[in-house]
Amino acid sequence: MVTSAISSSMSDRLLTVSLRSAPWGETMARVMAAALAAVDPAQATAVSLRREGDWVIAGERRYDLRAFDRVWLVGAGKAGAAMAQAAAAILGDRLSGGIVVVKDDGVPLPAIPGVTVVQAAHPTPDERSVAAGRQIAALLAQAGARDLVVALISGGGSALLNLPVPGVTLADLQRLTAELLACGAPIGAINTLRKHLDQLKGGGLARLTAPATLIALILSDVVGSPLDVIASGPTVADPTTFADALALLDHYELRDRCPPAIHAYLTAGVRGEQPETLKPGDPLLATVQNVVIGSNAQAARAALAAAQVAGLNAMLLTTYLEGEAREVGRVLAGIAREIVTSDQPLPRPACIIAGGETTVTLRGTGLGGRNQELALSAALALEGLADAAVIALATDGGDGPTDAAGAVATGATVARARALGLDPLDHLRRNDAYPFFAALDDLLRPGPTGTNVNDLVFVVVG
Repeated sequence: MVTSAISSSMSDRLLTVSLRSAPWGETMARVMAAALAAVDPAQATAVSLRREGDWVIAGERRYDLRAFDRVWLVGAGKAGAAMAQAAAAILGDRLSGGIVVVKDDGVPLPAIPGVTVVQAAHPTPDERSVAAGRQIAALLAQAGARDLVVALISGGGSALLNLPVPGVTLADLQRLTAELLACGAPIGAINTLRKHLDQLKGGGLARLTAPATLIALILSDVVGSPLDVIASGPTVADPTTFADALALLDHYELRDRCPPAIHAYLTAGVRGEQPETLKPGDPLLATVQNVVIGSNAQAARAALAAAQVAGLNAMLLTTYLEGEAREVGRVLAGIAREIVTSDQPLPRPACIIAGGETTVTLRGTGLGGRNQELALSAALALEGLADAAVIALATDGGDGPTDAAGAVATGATVARARALGLDPLDHLRRNDAYPFFAALDDLLRPGPTGTNVNDLVFVVVG
């Protein structure tokens, strides 16, 4: 059985100092592990792609392999390795070859017969991202009308797979990506720009695949799972336009700071001098099937079930959690305080689950990520509150440019920090949550999980 990095030992790796000392700590580690197991990319692929003799079943559609001369496998995203292992095993002797690009996170690459697995950088693309884009484009150029292409798409694919439009360089894209991340732009806005600056995004991979038949298996890392936003929608129609992309530069006051080549290309696109992205209703979409195989909602529901089985009064608040991380942290801490004082909206022992993805507007030069910043803000609002916690987890195991997936904040966090000479307000001002929680041994460090379906946050009151 093909498996990802998610294993039975995951709950142990999720324990921190605060979780080890809390009566409900080990329970919450198991709840988080159950959520991750529910979106195991290998298992999700095996459920969504099946083979019965000469037939392949993807979602609700059946494909007769006798109608195809060759079957190719391509993919991009943090979950790509596990998805590729599962898909290759399912396709078996009919697999003609393939290329999959994954994040360089220190995990050894699997050996998959007939499939080349390469690594690239995330969240900012590097030369390897462009090399992977060229390799996949070259493979797809071989595909004809009697070929079947299976594309494996997961979060991180936007950065990992790149083929810049003519006149725009990798350095241009790197600079724009850094500017967008620094100003706290949401992923939808970032990907609208990416789709109009890259030949593989915004339906570009589907265009290159035609006239072959295309099945895309998609592990969603975007709130609400809009297909055109996940990995910048390489296999789907794009409803956004060059005008939308140019307007975003103005909205985030980046027109004067973005590379001139990018502004020139977008402006030419608005004038109709550059081709638009693939639009709804395009005839080539008739040979494309997109199947979402896992999402944040799926992970959140699994966490809910695990919490209820463990005897907690649990509820799923939302899977559309968005906003500035420090503001969201304060709101969630307020919910914990409400439970302590009034047993509302749930009586104790309570576990409220929220899924989604917050953003951080950089104000300082510290080290951290959105989940760590959310937890630090929550810690300040939880100060002195007994037996309460806010736990923030990135399901891919990596929060920002750190080796942590998030952090645990309790009512005792601030007092413990001050006893060590740490000033939590100063760390929050400088976006410096990582060293703060590292000193307390309250960083969540499960390692790369092999999956990626946004973030989960837990409000716990024992």
